[in-house]
Amino acid sequence: MVAALPYRGRFAPTPSGPLHLGSLVAALASYLDARVHQGDWLVRIEDIDEPRSVPGAAEIILEQLHDHGLHWHPEVLWQSQRKPRYQQVLNELQQAGLTYACDCTRQQIKARGQHYDGHCRNRQLATATHAIRFRNDGSIGAFTDRLLGHTIVNTEAAGEDFVLFRRDGWFTYQLAVVVDDIDQQITDIVRGADLIDATPWQLLLWRQLSQRQPRFAHVPLVTDAHGRKLSKQNHAQPLSALQVVGQLKQACQYLQLPLQGANSRDDILQQATRQWQRRWLP
Repeated sequence: MVAALPYRGRFAPTPSGPLHLGSLVAALASYLDARVHQGDWLVRIEDIDEPRSVPGAAEIILEQLHDHGLHWHPEVLWQSQRKPRYQQVLNELQQAGLTYACDCTRQQIKARGQHYDGHCRNRQLATATHAIRFRNDGSIGAFTDRLLGHTIVNTEAAGEDFVLFRRDGWFTYQLAVVVDDIDQQITDIVRGADLIDATPWQLLLWRQLSQRQPRFAHVPLVTDAHGRKLSKQNHAQPLSALQVVGQLKQACQYLQLPLQGANSRDDILQQATRQWQRRWLP
């Protein structure tokens, strides 16, 4: 049996723009959970997809977190500085026969169905110029979520042979996030519900690369007037340093954390911590 590790949580934004209210909800949830468990709360800049990264956005994100009293420890980790580590893990998976090359375009995949059908599994293509997929022979159809309980996922999507390395030369989020979480000894992943469908793929990689598994907790998404996830793509308003108290109160409302007479940043965080413990912990 693997010994339990001390609690470690993290917030891992993509620097494609400043944080907005939806980002704050996810950050606050993971921060409060770490605080209640008296554990470390880490910040990781997920800039592995460099074409999506906006110059200066990471620095703005870190400043926004600081403005809202969300302080991390230890230092920030940057995915763009860890490519040799991702390559090492990818090599290990390849040597174990758990990957294969794929030259299918998105249009070709879509023409054959809604999900990738394993078309290249037995074609034995050279890996030099193609994407590299993970052989998903043990797909996970459900997992236990700390907040949602028994969670069933889209089994067809969960069973896909997912991409670890893109044909344009970039490592994928699925590979990088699992390697980082393992290396940083993350025990608890608290994040937005939009990532539920990615959880089965990540759990498969965890099982292959580590003797332990993290605990997952997915919080509700913030949506706009049209019911769409609040996002940078939908032109969500960035957080303002002049509205910290109001923004924290809004985030607490989305997390169903009632506040009583809290009118300062620190008071809100103290009350929210107690409310998180009462509402979400057994």
